[in-house]
Amino acid sequence: MTPAAQPLLAVTLGDAAGTGPELITKALIDPAVRAACRPVVIGDAAVLAAALSLTGVPASVRAIGSLAEAPDDPAVIAVVDLANIDLARLERGKISAAAGQAAYEAIRRAVEFALAGEAHAVVTSALNKAALHAAGHRYDGHTELLAELCGRPKVTMMLVAGRLRVCHVSTHVSLAQAIARVRPERILEVVALAEAGVRQLGVARPHLAVAGLNPHAGEGGIFGSEELEFIAPAVAEANRRGFHVSGPLAGDTVFFRTLQGEFDGAIAMYHDQGHVAAKMLGIWQGVNVTLGLPIIRTSVEHGTDFAHAGTGAGDPRSLIQALLLAATMARHRGASAS
Repeated sequence: MTPAAQPLLAVTLGDAAGTGPELITKALIDPAVRAACRPVVIGDAAVLAAALSLTGVPASVRAIGSLAEAPDDPAVIAVVDLANIDLARLERGKISAAAGQAAYEAIRRAVEFALAGEAHAVVTSALNKAALHAAGHRYDGHTELLAELCGRPKVTMMLVAGRLRVCHVSTHVSLAQAIARVRPERILEVVALAEAGVRQLGVARPHLAVAGLNPHAGEGGIFGSEELEFIAPAVAEANRRGFHVSGPLAGDTVFFRTLQGEFDGAIAMYHDQGHVAAKMLGIWQGVNVTLGLPIIRTSVEHGTDFAHAGTGAGDPRSLIQALLLAATMARHRGASAS
């Protein structure tokens, strides 16, 4: 399926008890979003209609049976109706196995659409891990679930916040496990995934920065030996393989340098090293991208925000950026394939 001027995006409803449905109603009528893509929600139409009444957005919800039925009307929010939530029993702001199950079903269906070539990309709204676990789906988050649905490829997370693009050697593991995973083979995997991901954002020859693990990138072994033993050899091998990589660089400055344009992307050694840098730029504006999948997937970079569910006051900026980024990646993938 070759992307047209407006790639078709499958947008998951997220956890129905959170702010996801409300944010969708706001994001999907944004003029920039409608100019860039054709979004179709995957989830429960009744929940989305209820969210519309909470936000007061001047649009209507139309339930459809397939993506091909999506109307080209910016005042209509199309939803492939899974009819999998009992709206009368839905308690906003509370963990629910029913909401966790419905969120899982929406993700699975959206991935099926993308794998079948019916959608150019998947954009996911926030889910709640406790609700997902209560429904019997024991995943640490979207990344692990998506990897399993796509056949368990090697994947990594990339956070995008403006000009800052950050990939991770490890994410949802303990700090002790994260240190153990700082090995050349994994770093080289992430370099390859990051380079491919940044290319999909339109950078023809990405220059990547690799962060050190220890303070000041180990200061020549004074503060730790991982840089000398594992990270520097991985950087050298990456350059031998034709990548353009610098490092290991001090973790307290490398992300700022990337944001300033010195590098096209940075590779963090563990979850918080990269996440803190990206989220300091604004949690409501960041986008989470899963690299290594056979499909394009972007997501909001925030949680379900249970505290504000049902108020209609949620901030849709992260979802808007996730939609725009997915459309950009779809167009670049189409251009590369043609």
